[in-house]
Amino acid sequence: MSLRAPVWRALAAFAVVAAALALALTSSAKLGLDLKGGTQIVLETKDSDRVTADAESTDRALEVLRGRVDALGVAEPTLARSGEKRIIVELPGLQDPREAAKVIGRTAQLTFHEVLRIPQPGEEFTDEERIVQDESGAPIALGPAVLDGNGVSDAVATTPEQGIGQWVVNVDFNGGGQDGWRELVRSACANQQAGQRVAIMLDNEVISSPGVVPDLCAAGGSNATTISGSFTQSSAKDLAVLIKGGALPVPVEVIEQRTVGPTLGKAAIDASIEAAIIGITLTGLFIVVVYRLVGFMATIALGTYALIAYGLLVWLGATLTLPGLAGFVLAIGLAIDANVLVFERAREEHAARERGELSPALETGFTKAWSAIIDSNVTTLLAAGLLFFLASGPVKGFGVTLSIGVIASMFSALVVARVLAEWAVRRRPVRSHPAWSGIAGTGRLRRWLTEDGPNLMRRSGTWIAVTALVGVVSVLGIVVRGLDLGVEFTGGRLLEYSTSKQVDVEEAREAVSDAGFPTAVVQASSGDGETENITVRSSELTNDEAFAVERAIGTVGGDVTKERDELIGPSLGDELRKKALIAFAIAIAAQMIYLAWRFRWTFAAAAVLSMSSVVLTVIGTFAWWGKPIDGVFLAAVLSIIGLAVNDTIVVFDRIREHTAENRSRPLREVVNEAILHTVPRTVNTGLGAMFILAALAFLGGDSLTDFAIALLLGLSVGILSTIFTASALAVVLEERWPFDEQRARQRTPDPYAHIDDGRSDGAVI
Repeated sequence: MSLRAPVWRALAAFAVVAAALALALTSSAKLGLDLKGGTQIVLETKDSDRVTADAESTDRALEVLRGRVDALGVAEPTLARSGEKRIIVELPGLQDPREAAKVIGRTAQLTFHEVLRIPQPGEEFTDEERIVQDESGAPIALGPAVLDGNGVSDAVATTPEQGIGQWVVNVDFNGGGQDGWRELVRSACANQQAGQRVAIMLDNEVISSPGVVPDLCAAGGSNATTISGSFTQSSAKDLAVLIKGGALPVPVEVIEQRTVGPTLGKAAIDASIEAAIIGITLTGLFIVVVYRLVGFMATIALGTYALIAYGLLVWLGATLTLPGLAGFVLAIGLAIDANVLVFERAREEHAARERGELSPALETGFTKAWSAIIDSNVTTLLAAGLLFFLASGPVKGFGVTLSIGVIASMFSALVVARVLAEWAVRRRPVRSHPAWSGIAGTGRLRRWLTEDGPNLMRRSGTWIAVTALVGVVSVLGIVVRGLDLGVEFTGGRLLEYSTSKQVDVEEAREAVSDAGFPTAVVQASSGDGETENITVRSSELTNDEAFAVERAIGTVGGDVTKERDELIGPSLGDELRKKALIAFAIAIAAQMIYLAWRFRWTFAAAAVLSMSSVVLTVIGTFAWWGKPIDGVFLAAVLSIIGLAVNDTIVVFDRIREHTAENRSRPLREVVNEAILHTVPRTVNTGLGAMFILAALAFLGGDSLTDFAIALLLGLSVGILSTIFTASALAVVLEERWPFDEQRARQRTPDPYAHIDDGRSDGAVI
C-alpha cells in the first residue's frame, strides 16, 4: 500500500466540502416550530357511526382541514398525515392557538332536520323523535337528519340588505344536497303545527331553527338557504369556514398541541451556536496541545464537520429542532473520539517500529482504529434510529440530526482529517523533527501506565460489588423519591411565560390559584439562560383556561409573553410512556445482538450490563435530584446508551486483539494490559466531549441544560463503568465460559491479518 494518501480520498474530501459549502451558501435549513415560533396541533381521527377511522378517511379529513387552515390566513401552513389516524398541523407564527384549535379541531357535523313538533312539559315522545333545545333554549322535537354538510357547495358570511349590524350565512347546495333540501322544505311546509320550521345543527347543537318563508314553501324549495341567528361578524365567518370546508368524514380529537414563542427559539439557537463555538475551540486547543501538528489538522477537519453536517441537513430537507441542535453539538464529541483513537494507535505503532517513520505509523493507526470506530458509531446510529421511529415531536428531530452528525463526523475524522494529517507528516521539516507531529513519543501517562500501571482486574469482584451498590442507591431514589414525569409521559399542559417585571414565584402561585387553578404547579425557570420565566404545569387545561392562567400571571408580572405551551392528551402521554420503555428495551436488545455478533456473547452481556448500570445511575440521580423525566431526557438516555457502548467497544476491541496475541498468558493480566493501553484515549476523548457538553449546560437555558447535564453524568459514569464494571464482568464471564480458540479460528479470521505493521519481533501492543 502506498504511503501517500490516495488521490481519490483527497478528491472525495474536496468534493464533499465544496458541495456542503455550496449548499450552505444557497440554501437555508428548515427550522422546526420550536425554533422559529408557532403552533403545532396533532389531531387523531376517531370512528363514527358510519365511517371507520383509517388512512383513507384520515386523508379525506386532512383535505377538509386544509381548507379550514387556508381560511385562517396563516403563512406557509403545513398539514401531513402521521401513521394511519393522525394529522399534524403546523402554523408558523401563530401564538394564540385558541381560534386555530376551535376552527381546525371542530368536528363540524352539519345536519339539517325537520322540526316535528313543540313538546309540552311531561309529554312522552317516540323513538323516532329527538328532543333538543333550539337556539333560544326552548325544547323542540326533531326528525332524523335529511342531509349533512357533504351536500353543501358554498357558504358565505354576509349582512342582509335591510339588516344593519346583523350577520347571516348564505348556504348553497350542490347536486347531491339539492334534492334533500327540497324534500326537507316540502315536509316542513306541510307541518303547520310545528310552525313549518327547519333545524340546522352543528356538532349536535341547534344553531338556527327558522320557519320556512311562504315564498319558499310555494316554490317547493330552492338550491340555497340563509342561516340566521345571533351571529357576530367573527362567528358568522367562522361558521362559513366550517360549512364551506365541509363536514369531516370522521370526528377528530386534539391529542397534542405545542406553541413556542419566537424569542425562546432564537435564544436556543444563539446558545447552541455559542456552545458549539466554545466547545470546538476548547476541544481544538486541547487536542492541539496533546497531539500537536496532527491535532491541529484534526481541528481543521472538525471545522469542516459543521459545514458537512449542515449541508446534509439542507440537502435532505430535514427539519432542525431544538433537541436537534444538541444532536449536532453532541456529534462533535464523536468526531473527536475517532481522531483520538487513530492518533493513540499511531503513537503505539510509531513506538513499536524499528525505523520510527511517521507515515506508516499514521496509516496503520487509521487502519487498526477502523474496526472500533465503525462499531462504536453503529451503536450510536442504532440509538438515533430508535429515537426517529419511537419518539414524537421535536425529539424525533434529535434522532435525525444525530444520525446526520454521526455520518458527518465519521467523514471529517476518517477522510478529511486523514488527508490533512498524512500530508502534514510527510513534510520534510516534520520528518526531521518527529516530535512536532504529535505521533512520536508516548507521553508520561502512557509510560507510567505501561510500566507501573495498577492491576485493575485483581479486584474485579470489588468493582462489580460497587456497581451493584450504586444500582441499589439509584433504585431507592426511583422508589423513594419517584420519577417526575413530564407532561409528555403523563398528559397535561405545560405553560411558560416571560414577564416585563421580576415575579416572585409565591406571588405567581397565589395568582394562579386565585384564578381557579389551585392544583397547578408554578415554578421559576431559566428560559434563555439569563432571565427567570414562570412555568405552570397542570393536568388538563382548555385553551380558554390557559388564557385565564396567562391573565393571572399578568396581574403580578405586567406584560406577559407566552414562550412555550405544550398540551399532551392522556392517551398520547400513556402511549409515549410505553414507547419510551419499548425504546429502552429495543436499544438494549439491539446492542446485545450487535455486540454478540462483533464479539463474544460474554463481552456483549458485560457491555449491556455495564451500560444498563450507567443508565440506571443517571435515572436514579435525576430521581434524587427531582429533575423532570421528559422527551428530551429520553433523547439523552438513548444517547448515553450509544456513548456508553461506544466507550466499551473501544476497550473490548483492544482486549480482543491482546487476547488473540497472548493466549498463553493469564486472562486477567492480558485484559488489564489492554485496559491500560486505552486509558489515554478514554481520558482524552472524555475531556473533549465534556468541554462541549459543559458549554451547552451553561449556555443552553432550561431547554438544553438538563439534556447536557444528563449526558455529562452519563459520560462520566460511563468512563468509570467501562474501565471497571464492563471489563470486570467480561473477565468473570470469560473465566466461567472460556474461549474455544480452535472453533473461533474456523469461524472468525484475524481482522488485522492484512496489515503490515513493520515489526520483526511480533511485539505485543
